[in-house]
Amino acid sequence: MAEAYIVAAARTAGGRKGGRLKDWHPADMGGAILNALVDRTKVDPALIEDVIVGCVDQAGEQGMNIARNAVLASKLPESVPATSVDRQCGSSQQALHFAAQAVMSGAMDVVIAAGIESMTRVPMGMPISLPFKNGFGIYKSPKLEDRYPNIQFSQFAGAEMIAKKYGLTKDQLDEFGYSSHQKAIAATQGGAFNDEVIALEVTTADGKTEMHKVDEGIRFDANLDAIKSVKLLVEGGAITAATSSQICDGASGVMIVNEKGLKQLGVEPLARVHHMTVVGGDPVIMLEAPIPGTERALKKAGMKIEDIDLYEVNEAFASVPTAWLQKLGADPERLNVNGGAIALGHPLGASGTKLMTTLIYALKNRKKRYGLQTMCEGGGLANVTIIERL
Repeated sequence: MAEAYIVAAARTAGGRKGGRLKDWHPADMGGAILNALVDRTKVDPALIEDVIVGCVDQAGEQGMNIARNAVLASKLPESVPATSVDRQCGSSQQALHFAAQAVMSGAMDVVIAAGIESMTRVPMGMPISLPFKNGFGIYKSPKLEDRYPNIQFSQFAGAEMIAKKYGLTKDQLDEFGYSSHQKAIAATQGGAFNDEVIALEVTTADGKTEMHKVDEGIRFDANLDAIKSVKLLVEGGAITAATSSQICDGASGVMIVNEKGLKQLGVEPLARVHHMTVVGGDPVIMLEAPIPGTERALKKAGMKIEDIDLYEVNEAFASVPTAWLQKLGADPERLNVNGGAIALGHPLGASGTKLMTTLIYALKNRKKRYGLQTMCEGGGLANVTIIERL
């Protein structure tokens, strides 16, 4: 079987809800990422055989196959097809898996996997709330209700369940949230994101235009006492807004090729996709699946956690990576070394290839070999990807 190589990776800097990226239509934001990947490889865009885009809230401006609309808003020719994927927060990580599988099978040689989410312009939960308000019902069917009676699937409840199950205290989670900002500040000031971020032109409040290239969610004045003072999401719980991922606008993407694609494009690979796993778990606790997913991935890859140099575990809530570290016995110094979604934002469908982009460049900057990425996903799912830097 052929190998899958990542030859380009890019992301936008995150924008806060109603912030610097509020005027960017999500299709145009996605188109900018596609253009950046073409520019970085200098590939003839007609050689791209498919574009697979993750997006969670596929309604309104993100409806009507946002992947195809992003292609049509880019410099790619009309001949390039595209499809949209929803595996909740892991949507663009799954897009990466689909792209890698396509080139490994030999069915295609050059594929782009990307992610798009404007949480400002398409609010979280819109595909559920809009039909419900218009009398079209909700996703929970009678058979689903029979199996999970009187249960409202909630990521917030799941985050609290994980904290309780693993004995995580509010102080531990507050310290994790503070650490995310500290690492993101150091990464930004040290230039760690310079090669991965593409700048987008934005208009400021005073009407001036400038380039947006610094993640807007980072609190450069973050302090632990302020984080500790934030109100709990639920009485008696451990999670606050300061230890949860930030609502965020953004886009990201990677170009994936096989050996034939490498020769066609004449480019050098950044990384090789070493292993891919996806698992399902309890949809009620919901966010725990990265733990068994990582265990399965390591076993199938014939590796141990000690073999992995860096990990990106999405910071949907601080309890998720903290529990993952505890159960896996992983080294906290290798986790989310440039900060995570608590500081940088979580643009839902864009986070998969966003984290992959950051992981690739973190491995490159540190001259490390293996990286592992995983993220919790609605419905009790998790994707796990292991890459080797080349």
